[in-house]
Amino acid sequence: MSSSSNEEIRRYAPERSNVDDKEVLAPATKQANIKLSIRKVNAWFGKKHAVKDVSLDVKENSVTAFIGPSGCGKTTLLRCINRMHEMTPGGKSDGKVVLDGLNIYDKSSDPAIIKRRIGMVFQKPNPFPTMSIYDNVAAGLKLNGVRDKKLIHDIVEQSLVEAALWEEVKNELHMPGMGLSGGQQQRLCIARALAMQPEILLMDEPTSALDPIASSKIEELVQHLKEHLTIIIVTHNMQQAARVSEYTAFMYIGELIEYDQTKDLFKNPHKELTEKYISGRFG
Repeated sequence: MSSSSNEEIRRYAPERSNVDDKEVLAPATKQANIKLSIRKVNAWFGKKHAVKDVSLDVKENSVTAFIGPSGCGKTTLLRCINRMHEMTPGGKSDGKVVLDGLNIYDKSSDPAIIKRRIGMVFQKPNPFPTMSIYDNVAAGLKLNGVRDKKLIHDIVEQSLVEAALWEEVKNELHMPGMGLSGGQQQRLCIARALAMQPEILLMDEPTSALDPIASSKIEELVQHLKEHLTIIIVTHNMQQAARVSEYTAFMYIGELIEYDQTKDLFKNPHKELTEKYISGRFG
């Protein structure tokens, strides 16, 4: 996609709200290459306290993995990062999630804009069942008011290229998205998220429903996408976390136990609980 096309699509996104100085986390967001700062984030399902005072910084153009046993709060924390958790019945959260100096939980923040800046790919591929491959990718653009057909076509093509799917579907764009294989469906969902030109991509166990070959393609794609995106991935697979991420956060019963460079956390964890988990003594 040309630079002019990039500029054109950004015209459709409302301008970001300004925030008071008190909403800017210093010095965390002033550190080099910090894209996202999470500060004392809590989340509940009704009375269940699912995420407890989690704080961490996410570096730009990196892959950060959230690991931990089932039910430890990984996915809930992920959903707090783009304000999806509050859409869950009984779900509520507090704390700060600061994206480029903007606290996304500030009253002036528009959740719809936040979801465009922070895209998400879910555990199970979820193409829109009645839509073609082309329309699946274009849906978000049309919903947000883009009417220029050439621009939509350019973005759909580029998004499918970035999702490593274009060569496989370029002659079948008007076929149903549900007709693709599981791995292709997941890459279609990634293309759909990329079409909105997010700055951060959240991935909730994106390969757990896929076979090893399809999983490998998604992992290769993650490595490519981090060149221009910041990626946070929830995974139950520690080998996958070691392969794809530069940073890893280990969570347990809603708490962040340890957060470090992946190579250091796996080779020399500082917390005994981390060492027990990664060595397979519980999980």
